[in-house]
Amino acid sequence: MFSNFRLAMAWLHTWFGLVMGFVLMVVFFFGALSVFDREIDRWAIPQTRFEPQPMPSFDRMLRPIFQSMQPDAANVEQARSRVNGPMAKEFPVKSWGAYTTHRDPVLGIFAGFELPNAKDPEDTVWGLRTVDPRNGQTLPDDHLKIGSQFFYPLHYSLNLNWMNLGIWIVGFAALIMLVALVSGVVMHRKIFRELFTFRPKKHTQRSALDLHNLTGVVALPFHFIFAFSGLVIFGSTYYFPITHTQLHPLHELHEKHEAEETGLPHERAGVAGPLASVDAMVAEAQRRWAESGKAGDVGFLNVQHAGDANSYVSVYRAGTDRIALVGDGIHFKAATGEVLRVDPPLTAVASVNTFLTGLHLQHFRHWLLRWLYVLGGLSGCICIATGFIFFVEKRKRQHARQGVTGARWVDGFAVATVTGMVVAALAMLIANRLLPDQMPPGWAGKGDWERYAFWGAWLLAFLHGLWRTAPVAQARVAPAWREQCWAIAVLAVAAVLLNWLTTGDHLLRTIGAGYWPVAGLDLAILSSALIALLAARRLKRRADGAPLVDAAKDTGRSSPKAPHPEAARA
Repeated sequence: MFSNFRLAMAWLHTWFGLVMGFVLMVVFFFGALSVFDREIDRWAIPQTRFEPQPMPSFDRMLRPIFQSMQPDAANVEQARSRVNGPMAKEFPVKSWGAYTTHRDPVLGIFAGFELPNAKDPEDTVWGLRTVDPRNGQTLPDDHLKIGSQFFYPLHYSLNLNWMNLGIWIVGFAALIMLVALVSGVVMHRKIFRELFTFRPKKHTQRSALDLHNLTGVVALPFHFIFAFSGLVIFGSTYYFPITHTQLHPLHELHEKHEAEETGLPHERAGVAGPLASVDAMVAEAQRRWAESGKAGDVGFLNVQHAGDANSYVSVYRAGTDRIALVGDGIHFKAATGEVLRVDPPLTAVASVNTFLTGLHLQHFRHWLLRWLYVLGGLSGCICIATGFIFFVEKRKRQHARQGVTGARWVDGFAVATVTGMVVAALAMLIANRLLPDQMPPGWAGKGDWERYAFWGAWLLAFLHGLWRTAPVAQARVAPAWREQCWAIAVLAVAAVLLNWLTTGDHLLRTIGAGYWPVAGLDLAILSSALIALLAARRLKRRADGAPLVDAAKDTGRSSPKAPHPEAARA
């Protein structure tokens, strides 16, 4: 089929990359935004624009809140299909938990509740709250944390939650990406020379290929590690789960044996039990961490089997001083505060797993490395986008002569993906600033309308991209790219102005106060406007200077061939 191995790898790289590149573009872009998801949250919810806070007192603040919590109504409604008979009115509590990071001004807390008459005895319904740790007040439930609750899950699940479909699609795309990376290395014999080669003044096909190679080579380790570590994180949870398979009884038996070895009760005793001072347990955990040379704050606090005689409290350290996601957990008997277990040092295999997980989730306190993550994610976007452009530019004349529209459709989908998702993200931020905090009675919550704005804007960008790339079928330049770049520039400026008008936090104020979560996002949005503006002007000059080619009059001359392996592809 192919005359040599490199041409086979070139075919593999082209078509595998094209098919899954649209998904990977979303993964890279929203993965880059997720590096600063907490900062985006603060921009989206002005009530949270204050400095990060440590874990507050459990005894004085959190315990009364937990005791008043019930499952979320939406969570109960979704669970109706998972019960035999009518839905229960009361839900016994199973667990309480609180989580924070060094970048969180607010505290996320959750409570798990038993689901009576559930088809699966271990099924759980959840109650979630966001708490101001300064005074214990809760934020409205319909205020969407755009960064951590929308952009972040979008990059690994596409927010397609039915049967975990999005997670499976992204996992398959990650596998394809690993194949594309290996095949890309094989097909490039002069890979190090291409690291320093970029000719922006050449024709579009040549400069797009140069930039594709450059960004692919520079960020090759980043792309490989993140695709691989993402698969590792979800491997045992979603792709190869033990539960709900024939190995489920073995899994249950292992958990019971582990509980016996660790001294942490696996089952509830069925007898009510008291809860001693959790603050005293936290103080003891911090004392032990300090003695072992790991002084730090609490990142995660969990009360398992809450209200039961077998209840125990787990206190985990916020490991912001290291890459590996290690909690150094210390577990206490809830009734007395007695130490039941101190997590032992990890095995070699577990250490590798926690390192890869921490490397991917980046909970560490290292701002320069965070920005390198953003640059790595954006370089992936550039690599994929220029791959789309090269594919279209290489084939559009040939397709125009043959009367086929393959290049036109690829260009339409590329526009909708590359610029369309930026338009959608900016539309969501604009909706966030325009919508009132309290929606009228009977309306959906504010967070729901923000989601509608995102998907609606992306749908419009998709339809516009398909419509305005029609000239590609005649081997001409599509105006869709330029027009959506103008849209990005206008929407970006509008988002920054609306933030100023609705909150008073303009750039001079936020920079002067050193409040970088909001100032940094405003600057990033304005930077995107500037880049989009420059791109639109450059595309306009290229369109004005490009000769209009009539496919019917084309004599069959093809565009100049670049001396590169990809130029030999069919």
